[in-house]
Amino acid sequence: MTYLPGLSKPAPPTTVVWGAGMTAYNFGPGHPMAPERMDLTARLAQSLGLFDLEHLAVAEPGVATDAELESVHSAEFVAAVRRVSDDPYATDESRGLGTEDDPAFAGMHEAAARLAGGSLLAASRILDGSALHAVNFGGGMHHAARDKASGFCIYNDAALAVQKLLDGGIRKVAYIDVDAHHGDGTESIFWDDPRVLTLSLHESGLTLFPGTGFANEIGGPRAEGTAVNIALPSGTGDAGWLRAFHAVVPQLVAAFEPEAIVSQHGCDSHRTDPLTHLNLSVDGQREAATAVGNLAARHCGNRWIATGGGGYNVLHVVPRSWSHLIAIAAGRPVPLRTAVPEDWRRYVEEKFGAETPGLMGDDVELWWRSWEVGFDPNDAVDRTVMATRKAVFPLHGLDPWFD
Repeated sequence: MTYLPGLSKPAPPTTVVWGAGMTAYNFGPGHPMAPERMDLTARLAQSLGLFDLEHLAVAEPGVATDAELESVHSAEFVAAVRRVSDDPYATDESRGLGTEDDPAFAGMHEAAARLAGGSLLAASRILDGSALHAVNFGGGMHHAARDKASGFCIYNDAALAVQKLLDGGIRKVAYIDVDAHHGDGTESIFWDDPRVLTLSLHESGLTLFPGTGFANEIGGPRAEGTAVNIALPSGTGDAGWLRAFHAVVPQLVAAFEPEAIVSQHGCDSHRTDPLTHLNLSVDGQREAATAVGNLAARHCGNRWIATGGGGYNVLHVVPRSWSHLIAIAAGRPVPLRTAVPEDWRRYVEEKFGAETPGLMGDDVELWWRSWEVGFDPNDAVDRTVMATRKAVFPLHGLDPWFD
């Protein structure tokens, strides 16, 4: 059953990047970054009727050129990826290629460059005005740095999208990363660029890879305050996560005055994710996507590129979370009590022999305390939030206690 509520205001023209060739990004059997994540998301979005919306275009990405990749990666790194792609036995672990996290495979370059091409396509659609919102749920490779692959990520498509927007005339970009892991690669690429505000909400590096992303990491000498990190305690749930988001992100985005937002929506913050220790629901992840979209509408003329990212509960979480992301970007949100379409559930049962959730949400009571009710020094989330506010708010002319 399809449920797409009508809205009184016109929905933004939206591009969703998708093509079956994107599933070639495949590190092999048993690797957490299973390509089925993308296929199942596309199938669920289709079953929900999202791909049939008149104002939504589904566009297949091309393979990013070396010149495009080198806007954020070094030529030497791109050449190294090409070598390993041609000969997977010629690993280059100094560049993160052929490691346990990023096993080498034939065709690695083209597969990774296609995901990168998806986010470049999204940026092109924003720049030429054919879309206000664009979603590349196959992207979000936020651990890839200028010279090194890391954490299942080869080329950093999100950084490429940010750079393309800047090169296309956008004055400032806010990058918002809600993956359970610190968005270290994207942060490092723009570490000393005052035109880019990188905000990452993630599980603390004390308990999770990559071990970085603390409040005192604030950017380079020419861009102090443009790297923002909220390192949440292990076990943080919807209420704490949303309190932290709303206590930091809207204030800084308003002060920074970006002209576009690029966001990374890894859904590995879910309580059932096998690799992380946060405690969010699909409902909370949907709320986060809504909040990011609202910031784009309020501050950026609605210009918003949303990518995927992590998320390793492949059957129960990722397709629902990213279908919500697509629906929100399309201006046609799917209510949480909507039944998961039967044709999609049958497909999963027949292909994987697994049952799936019956609803598009987790049926939780979603609430959080506003920061205005006061700072609680005995609360671990509040201490994290205050550390971040003290580190960066003054650099943007904001008061960490009252703004």
